[in-house]
Amino acid sequence: MRLLTLPALLTLLVFSTALPSPPPSPPKSLPLLIWHGLGDRYDADGLHTVGTLANKIHPGTHIYYIRLDDDGSADRSASFFGNVSAQVAKVCEDIKADPQLARSLDEKGGIRVDALGFSQGGQFLRGLVERCEGLSVRSLMTFGSQHNGISEFQTCGSYDFVCKGAVALVKGNAWTEYVQGRVVPAQYYRTVNETTGRGSEGYLEGSGFLADVNNERSVKRGEYVERIAALERFVMWVFEEDKTVIPKESGWFAEVNGTDGVVTGLRERAMYKEDWLGLRRLDEKGGLVFKSTPGGHMDLNEEVLAEAFGEYFGPETSEKGARLMPQTGSVGYAPVLREQVMLVDESKIYL
Repeated sequence: MRLLTLPALLTLLVFSTALPSPPPSPPKSLPLLIWHGLGDRYDADGLHTVGTLANKIHPGTHIYYIRLDDDGSADRSASFFGNVSAQVAKVCEDIKADPQLARSLDEKGGIRVDALGFSQGGQFLRGLVERCEGLSVRSLMTFGSQHNGISEFQTCGSYDFVCKGAVALVKGNAWTEYVQGRVVPAQYYRTVNETTGRGSEGYLEGSGFLADVNNERSVKRGEYVERIAALERFVMWVFEEDKTVIPKESGWFAEVNGTDGVVTGLRERAMYKEDWLGLRRLDEKGGLVFKSTPGGHMDLNEEVLAEAFGEYFGPETSEKGARLMPQTGSVGYAPVLREQVMLVDESKIYL
């Protein structure tokens, strides 16, 4: 073995210290969960267009498309039929089992992600935030969701017999255990006592999902409050010409009087003033964001999504105040999601 002399060692030391340090690795974007709406499927082209756009805005983002079945057709059926609470529990376990998501941890060991929900997928994601222990969501963003429920059920497309079957089961049976455990839209249907402005007795007693995740019952779940208040941002988008979600203001947790149409905004409601869900605490720290966009239900274009993704998703260390625009030069104002929700005919857009 040859030993280097002291002069040779000093020469190597000087040379090595003169080498430039390698550039720091760019901060890694948080993974993004995406949950689709009623009548859609996790492997739909339109939904994957959204994931592709998110990766263009923040390269390297791991996109996790929430699904209830690996078969796309079965996943679509599960958006109509199933027990939402059981579905949320399954999604929670699936997320914990995903090896890529398991590598994204916060300081407490929770799986750290952003979350994007379209239509009913939005309130289901919020339920996931509230119920999934070990999941740490930074930004929750929803488009056209029904956070305060729906007061009417949709009219199905002419040949969509899955939809027709779901709606037929609900009529006259909305609060039965059978319907609330099997028909997905029934589980975020909500009726109101017009005298008190609060949920009706039938709703509070029979609701299989929404009354619980909105913490509307007399016994409040403290963990729901803490997990919503812990979000960095909760961004709620409403479509200005939405005729599918009734009332559209549900996307902002607003209450709409069924008789005179008077809208009571979230900040004027008891659920905010008494902070049933942590929304007031979130609002007081600047984390509750109300947004609107022109068009009908799910009439989204790339520009709206790109601005939203740039501001609220990406690495945790990025400046969230700076809006990053994509250099795609392709879609522009063309809708990127509308085609996926027009599943039957031009007269019907699904929730």
